[in-house]
Amino acid sequence: MSTVLQAWVGRIPLMQQTVLLTAIRGPDGLPKYGAIKMLLRWYRRCVLLSAMDGRVLPDPIEPNGGSFTGPSLGGDDELEPWEERMQAHVHQYLRDLDAIPHHFQLHFMHAVEIVGYKHPDPRIRLFWHGVYTRLVHDMHVWPETEAQLDARLGDSRDGWLQRADPATVQ
Repeated sequence: MSTVLQAWVGRIPLMQQTVLLTAIRGPDGLPKYGAIKMLLRWYRRCVLLSAMDGRVLPDPIEPNGGSFTGPSLGGDDELEPWEERMQAHVHQYLRDLDAIPHHFQLHFMHAVEIVGYKHPDPRIRLFWHGVYTRLVHDMHVWPETEAQLDARLGDSRDGWLQRADPATVQ
């Protein structure tokens, strides 16, 4: 059986896989070509295979993937690395946070945390860890460590309960 998920996703805990999937769709009512959509396209490329040809799209530039996993940047990576150019989308995302539904923002923040700790490509991992750090610092809180993430979302009810609020425990 085939899957649209990249192979690395199948090697992380199921709870973490679920978090990755919660951020795939994105929020309604925002411009299709705004900063959040450009960040989401790149996020999707880091988690999903291209449905057009079943392959990993390894950067936010390659022209492939349709509109769902399409490129977030144009041009050539040789002039200025994509990590630097993607910062314009990150900056704008942070400026637009008041217009982004809070529920989506939390899903996205937790999903990029996982990519920032678990993606096999160090370049991609470093980019998303930087985004995660900026998102949590914008909320004036501290980022989780990878060990804390793994304890909270490690497919253990006991681990999850250690950080769960009593109001949401069932």
